[in-house]
Amino acid sequence: MSAAASVGISPEVRAIEQKAQSSSFYTAMKLMPKAEREAMFAIYAFCRAVDDIADSGVGTRAERHTALDAWRADLESLYADGASGRAGFLIETVKRYGLRKEDFLAVVDGMEMDVAEDIRAPSLDTLDLYCEGVASAVGRLSIKVFGMEERPGFALAHHLGRALQLTNILRDLDEDASIGRLYLPREYLQAAGIAASDPHHVISNPTVDRACRNVARLAHRHYEDAARVMKARPKGRLRAPKLMAAVYSEILREMEKVGWAPPRRRVRLSKPRLARIVLAHGLIG
Repeated sequence: MSAAASVGISPEVRAIEQKAQSSSFYTAMKLMPKAEREAMFAIYAFCRAVDDIADSGVGTRAERHTALDAWRADLESLYADGASGRAGFLIETVKRYGLRKEDFLAVVDGMEMDVAEDIRAPSLDTLDLYCEGVASAVGRLSIKVFGMEERPGFALAHHLGRALQLTNILRDLDEDASIGRLYLPREYLQAAGIAASDPHHVISNPTVDRACRNVARLAHRHYEDAARVMKARPKGRLRAPKLMAAVYSEILREMEKVGWAPPRRRVRLSKPRLARIVLAHGLIG
């Protein structure tokens, strides 16, 4: 059975695909051939499953630790050719594209950071470690599906993953604060004259804009490094990562225009604007 056929009938993957249809992720995935698109949705379904454990707030911290450990056990079993439990929908994708176990486990480790405690004003090093798990490790899985070689592919995953995650952090300030989290690094907060780490206190301070702009500059540097990797024209299908970079960097620039001082509004790109980005970037292989 082909990877596309196996993943295509998975209820986990089909449910995720339906939920994602209005997202920028779905727009990028539609540019890929069917087999690769279904593989990407399998990876995305895995990420959503472990992210829901970390973010849903359902169960005690101990119970959520146990749920993540169960995923680790299923992944270990999958790679040992044993009963793969809830990870079964990944089997054909893993085999077809040579996805690495350590990258799946790194994603779980990243989610574990949110379960261990509510992250509040982490150090830059801790924030980078978090981005490594929840974003760049996902990128390392994805570049295998894109058909990229590991050296340029992992460099792209490193930079684009961090750029996308930092953009999401800036877009989700209020949403994260509502569940007791604050991902803005303490060094940038202190430079803005904010000593507190309470999420609601921090995001209600007008000078939070200064800290956010430092995060935005860091994200831009990662977008630039990712662009250099892609400009070198490495082997592989680059339409999806090019489009994701174009869409999210545009969201970042729009946020910079309106700023992060309260009251904030969540930045969204209109459908015509998104369509223009797709035409400009999504059609370039």
